[in-house]
This record gives sequence, structure tokens and C-alpha cells, in this order.
Amino acid sequence: METMNELGGLDQNGPSEEELRQLAKSERFAINLSNIINLILFVTKVVASAESLSMAVIASTLDSLLDLLSGFILWFTAHAMKKPNKYNYPIGKRRMQPVGIIVFASVMGTLGFQVLIESGRQLITKEHANFQRKQELWMVGSMSSVAVVKFFLMLYCRTFKNEIVRAYAQDHFFDVITNSVGLVAALLAVRYKWWMDPVGAILIALYTITTWARTVLENVGTLIGRSAPAEYLTKLTYLIWNHHEEIRHIDTVRAYTFGTHYFVEVDIVLPGDMPLSQAHDIGESLQEKLEQLPEVERAFVHVDFEFTHRPEHKAEI
Repeated sequence: METMNELGGLDQNGPSEEELRQLAKSERFAINLSNIINLILFVTKVVASAESLSMAVIASTLDSLLDLLSGFILWFTAHAMKKPNKYNYPIGKRRMQPVGIIVFASVMGTLGFQVLIESGRQLITKEHANFQRKQELWMVGSMSSVAVVKFFLMLYCRTFKNEIVRAYAQDHFFDVITNSVGLVAALLAVRYKWWMDPVGAILIALYTITTWARTVLENVGTLIGRSAPAEYLTKLTYLIWNHHEEIRHIDTVRAYTFGTHYFVEVDIVLPGDMPLSQAHDIGESLQEKLEQLPEVERAFVHVDFEFTHRPEHKAEI
């Protein structure tokens, strides 16, 4: 809400069109860079898995495979959002962003269950891999390199506010954790007890399921119309009240999620003898002002002459 000034208006010192274009270009670069590095690191981890046959390392490699698939899902989502179709999608495609993230998280959760089952099987059957010193060195070098690269890529992606890029940042952070746990578990299994390898894989699986289940719940919440915080509604009310001196009463102010942004519904009361043209101009200018807020996707302004009537809309369950 930094875009509101103390008079209830809008701050005109927001980012320029050129700055917005540069930001969009940087976001595309971050997504493309993430996909390219994911591909390179996946090949590296395939070799490490083949050399070590460690279940924890294989679990981390399967995670990288799903990174590529999930990266494609997020890329497709971002690409589709940039191609508006006012006939088939009259209110835009912003909801594709949380839907893409939910699909992404579901795939990652599926990985967790697969690894959990296989690791449990190894613990029961007492299967474990044995590898030589050369294989161990290759595994340590490759897995450590992957963790370092992913760490710096995570820091870079976290500098953006775009939800898709930040989903990549979360995935990179997850990779740092899984690579570190996988490497430590594999080394402990070689040096001490064999069962530490499948236990490490189980820890990775549980972390995968927990992390992405939380992501699913967060994004589902944005799709089911969750109300904006009370503080945000208060600031909207302040902006509306200061919009025009003829506004006599504010009957309703609603803001709720419909994707990553808010839909806003406002009922204002104007004098009953005001000409229709003037009432229309006040309502339309208020709608345009609200839709300039960065958090708002669409605003609906209803103009009335009294506020003692029953609600116009019936809430359906």
C-alpha cells in the first residue's frame, strides 16, 4: 500500500514502463537460467547416482528430474499468461500462476512418496550399495558442486517478487537441503552403518512432502476467495472516502483473492438528486484508481443513493 499517499490518492512515483520491461526481462532470464542449470546439474547427478548407487543420492537425482518437468510447467504457465484472449479469458489468465505452482508442488510431493516407499523397502530387505574410493570422490565432488551452484541460484531468484521466480528460488533452496542430506547420508553409510543411506532418503522424502504440501495449501487459499487483511481493507476505505467530496456513505468494501491479486467490490452512496452522468464519472474514476493499485486485479464499484436496503448479492455455499 505504499502507492497510497496521505490524501488518499496514488503515488505517481512508481516504476516507469521502461523499468517494468527491464524487470520482466530479468525475470525471464532468471527462469531460463534456472532451467538450463537444472538440466546440467541433472546430468551431473545421474553420473553420481550411477557411480554410487546410493539411495539418498538417487532420491536427490529424481528430484532434479522433476525439477526439469516442473520447470517446464512453470515456463508454460508464464508463457500462457503473456498471451491474453479477451474472448476465451475475459478477465485474464493470472490464475494460471497459482495453478501452475500447485501442479509443480503436486509433482514434488509425488516424488516424496516414491522415495519413501523405496527406502522403506531397502530397510526391510537390508539392501545396500558398496562403492570404491574413486566413486566416493566423484560423488562428493559432484554433489558438493551442485549444492553450491544451487545456493547462489537461490539467492539470485529470491531478489524477485514474481511468484513463479520465487517458486524457483524455493526449489533451489530445497535442492541445497536434499543434496547436502543425500551426500552426508551416503558418506555415513559407507563409513559407518549401511542403513543411514535409506534413512537419509526417507528424511529427504518427508521434507519434500511437508514443504510442497504447505505450498499447495498456500496457493489453494489464493484461489478460493480469501479475504484481504483488515489493515488493507482499512486503507482501501480511506482511499475511497477521500476520492470525492460527494461520497456520502461507504456501504461495502470487500477485497478477496482470486489468484495472486485481489478483486475489490465497493458500494458507495451519492446524493439521490445527483445527475446520472456525474454519478457515473465518480464511480468510474474510483474504479480506475483502485485498479491502479499493484495488489488489485479488478475493481467493481456500485453506486447507490441510500444504504438501508438488503444486500444485493446472496452468498452461496
